[in-house]
Amino acid sequence: MTAVIYARYSSDSQREASIEGQLRDCKDYAEKNGITVVGTYIDRAYSAKTDDRPDFQRMIKDSAKKIFDVVLVWKLDRFARNRYDAVNYKYQLEKNSVHLVSAMEPISQGPEGIMVESMLIGMAEYYSAELALKVARGERENALQCKYNGGIVPLGFTIGKEDRLYHIDPETAPIVQEIFTRYADGEPAEKIAASLNERGLRTRTGKPFVKNSFFQIFRNRRYIGEYRYKDIVTPGGIPAIVDEDLFDRVQQRFEQNKIAHGRPAKEDVSYLLTTKLFCGKCGTLMGGESGTSHMGNTYYYYKCGKAKRHGKAHCDLKAIRKEPLERFVVETAIKVIFSDEIIERLIDLIMDAQQQENTRLPVLKDQLRDTEKRLANLLEAIEQGILTPTTKQRLDELEARKEALNTSILEEELKKPVLTREWMRFWFEKFRRGDMRDMEHQRQIIDTFVNSVYVFDDRVVLNFNFTDDSKTISREEVLGSSAVDNAPPHPQTIRSGDFLCHSPAHVEEEQQAENFTLIGGVLSLAGVVYSA
Repeated sequence: MTAVIYARYSSDSQREASIEGQLRDCKDYAEKNGITVVGTYIDRAYSAKTDDRPDFQRMIKDSAKKIFDVVLVWKLDRFARNRYDAVNYKYQLEKNSVHLVSAMEPISQGPEGIMVESMLIGMAEYYSAELALKVARGERENALQCKYNGGIVPLGFTIGKEDRLYHIDPETAPIVQEIFTRYADGEPAEKIAASLNERGLRTRTGKPFVKNSFFQIFRNRRYIGEYRYKDIVTPGGIPAIVDEDLFDRVQQRFEQNKIAHGRPAKEDVSYLLTTKLFCGKCGTLMGGESGTSHMGNTYYYYKCGKAKRHGKAHCDLKAIRKEPLERFVVETAIKVIFSDEIIERLIDLIMDAQQQENTRLPVLKDQLRDTEKRLANLLEAIEQGILTPTTKQRLDELEARKEALNTSILEEELKKPVLTREWMRFWFEKFRRGDMRDMEHQRQIIDTFVNSVYVFDDRVVLNFNFTDDSKTISREEVLGSSAVDNAPPHPQTIRSGDFLCHSPAHVEEEQQAENFTLIGGVLSLAGVVYSA
């Protein structure tokens, strides 16, 4: 069993168990029950009455990656104090085959445990329904008074801190008026966006303007003073930025352009190599696109971003079919990374790495010893009657520093859990034995192991991750290695956690060399050669 520890304390309670204590008790529970702790998630000064906690949300998201079996908490109130959130997020964990366990108050797995959980679910449903009614009642009351009810505030408006009403923003409202006027007068949206960007103006979210930035602006009736929330519509409920005549002229032109340039909605297609696939000729990211043959069949491709935007004159790399490339990348990853020999060599590397001393841990321990020495000296001075106005302040500072150092040391120790060979072999086996036809399984392999893919006219260069912090291999590093010449990468081009292999895009048969080398703690495969 593998587990992560979730620890938390609230800013509104000084009696909460410290993070250090929570981690220690959870670690003791894990050791007694044969559970391997593989990570920690910690929220400091966050109340469990809300689920808006950064590490909590990261933990829930990571549970879908199948990298741990258990979320271990000191007590259940560390996980949530909101009944609805407790049941909701526990259900999400269970969907991902992850169990919530309390170190100090384990719930029985028998009938009585089922009864307790059933009561919690019933209470949560009641609580959720009651809460929804209260929220809806409050929001409706706000809407009847034309008050702000949440969401992104449109460009040109501000919200009053005291009255929660819409007010015209004197700095950005003129931008809205300019956009409406120029578009109504026939100026293209692309030209308007470029002009605004040249002047350093930005959207409400701080991004440069693009053509699509104007769609929501043109449709937003709040700009003519109409307040709308669900079924409540109040003309003149907020101050208008543009008059109705200008607004109507914009709607007319917008509809005409929409009809003239309208295209059917794109099919929802997952391009698994998005953000990892690069053009070998110019280094630009490659994006997905589709085309229809004369027979009416739709085909999906990856194409160089520069070629898509500026044409073949800027980059003449041909588009490459989506399905064969993705299948090739996944199959190559399985053949290269999950061969018995590679797995055993990786396990050897991990076992060796576990024996290496953490470079940060000795520094933290030295700081702790120094802090404890200072505390002892200060206490000795107090016992001798040597007191100054700042003595208590200094004592509190040293105590706080000691607790923080103890927590950091414990966190650092938990970052490098001792993993057994059997557990690591089992983890690799889960990837190797997965269903290759399953899109989610393919996505997990690509997201976890593939660093980057570079497409050339006659070959594809694959870069694989072997550490969590591997940075994306650049085109210069690919060209600087000998991988482009059907040989293993040059040692100077290999960064920690990466190695290169290569192949032509169309694969029929393979020959695998058996020359493995260890370079700077990185497993390098000295030539996986595929012949077309």
